[in-house]
Parts: sequence; C-alpha cells; structure tokens
Amino acid sequence: MTHAPSSTTTHPAHPRTDTVKAAVAAAVTILLWASAFVGIRAIGDVLSPAPLALLRLAVAAATLTVLILVSSRRLPSLPRTRRAWSLIAAYGVLWLCCYTVALNAAEHHLDAGTAALLVNIAPLLVTCGAGLFLGEGFPRPVLIGAVVGMSGIVIIGMGTETRGDWIGVGLCVLAAVLYATGVLVQKKALASVDATTITWLGCLIATVVLLPWTPQLVTEVAAAPAPAVLGAVYLGVFPTAIGFSTWAYALKRTDAGKLSVSTYAVPAIAVLLSWVLLSEIPTAYGLIGGAVCLAGVALSRYRPRRRRAETPAP
Repeated sequence: MTHAPSSTTTHPAHPRTDTVKAAVAAAVTILLWASAFVGIRAIGDVLSPAPLALLRLAVAAATLTVLILVSSRRLPSLPRTRRAWSLIAAYGVLWLCCYTVALNAAEHHLDAGTAALLVNIAPLLVTCGAGLFLGEGFPRPVLIGAVVGMSGIVIIGMGTETRGDWIGVGLCVLAAVLYATGVLVQKKALASVDATTITWLGCLIATVVLLPWTPQLVTEVAAAPAPAVLGAVYLGVFPTAIGFSTWAYALKRTDAGKLSVSTYAVPAIAVLLSWVLLSEIPTAYGLIGGAVCLAGVALSRYRPRRRRAETPAP
C-alpha cells in the first residue's frame, strides 16, 4: 500500500519575522532619535557641544557594556579582520562622534524642529549613496517616498521660524553628511559584526576620541543643574545606546536606502515633541508637512504583492 507524500513540509517564516522585527526596531529608533533633538536643545545652553557628546557617549558605552554582560555574562566576540575594525572605527568617529558634536553645536543656533528638518536631508543622501556604492539600486517606491518625504520637509521648513543663523544651517548640513556617510560605512561593517557589537564598539571609540574634553566636562557638570545632567544621561541611554542598537538591528535586515527614508518621520515627531515640551508651537505648514513626511515613509515601504503564477492546464 502506498501512502501519499506528506504535506507537512514547512516553509521558513524567518524572512517575514525578520521584516516585522526590523520595522519595530526602526520605529523605536525614530521615536528615540526625535526625542534627542528636543533633549539636546533643552540642555544645550548648559553643556558645550563636545563635553555633552562625551558624556552622552560615555553613558551609552557604559549602558551597553552592562546590558551585554547581564544578557550573556561575557563580552561579544570582537572583529577579526583589519577591514572590519577600520569600518567600525570610521562609523564611530564619523557618526557617533563628529555627527553628535556637529548637531550639538547646531542646536546652539537653531531650534530643535528646524535642526531635525535640516539633518533629515541625510536619508536622501543615503538613498543615493546606497544605490551608487552598495548596489541597492533605485527602486521606484524608495525614490517616490524620498521625493514625497523631502517635499514634506520643504513644507515644514516654509513655516518654521528659526532663531539661528547660517552657521547653524551649515552645521546641520555637515551633520547630515556625516550621518549619511556613517550609515553607508555601518552597512558595510554589519556584514561581519552584529548590531549590538558595532554599536558598543562605536560608542567606546567615539568616547576615546572625545576624552580630551574631559576637564571641560567635569567643570561644566559641577556647575550644571541636576535636570541637565539627567537629560544628558537620557541621551546616552535611550537615543544612543538603545536607539543606535535598534537602528543597527534594522539596518542589518533592510536596505540602507529604504530604511533611511523611514527616518523622514523624525522631523514630524521632533516638531510635535518640541511643541509639547519646549513650547515651540508648530505652524499649519508644520502639521501639513509632517503628514506628508509620514506619507513618504509609507510609500517608501510599499511593496506590491506578487501575483501567483498561473498553473498551466493539464
């Protein structure tokens, strides 16, 4: 007696599961990074750009070290090639160190919402860079989402009142370039290093680079009110340690261009948070532009369902 072939063959669900987890990780990153713009603006008058970056990154490095030890009771395996170390070092210096200092300095001249708007030209730079250097191409939904998202940023900018000057604008553009370069370097590094390790090592490297500002940090912290110091600790634990880890997790599982376009939501959230927490009231342009930014994110992540192939007649 013959038996029909078993139909219990299972199809791995990992790709879809990874996609959902990557989307959740990206959403966490977007919310935390948006809050960072407000946090930096709130304490920027108390701590100078480089000392604030040093405190933030030192707290992030310490937080990640504790989390790694608690979760695995040992440090992760370190990269074994010179190329991997070079990429991680470049990521730590360009993005975590230099970007953070540039953004801190920019928010001495510009309000949080405007800074978020200007820095978020970075996703467009990443999309172009990923297409040119990482071989990701230029999928139509990503390009359409990028254009729509950028339109939203322009709309918000039309109605955003700035208290800054061209120095702040230039620093934000510099931060955007550093951000975009950091993403592309990080994407390469993630081929051989996991998300937690690259964020941990990047924070350690950035902290070491900023150590010359330790005396100034000690002096400013001694004179700073407790809420400002706690705000810097928040920036280290949440937008940096957690936010950059969830970003790296999502980036390892998503095209750099596609993921970066999703951060067009950051300015909209930053404008809302600055309205609630800093009394920087958004204009109608800000509300409309924020909605357009979110529409751009949705369009960038759209993928049409593939039609089932028609079964030929017997």
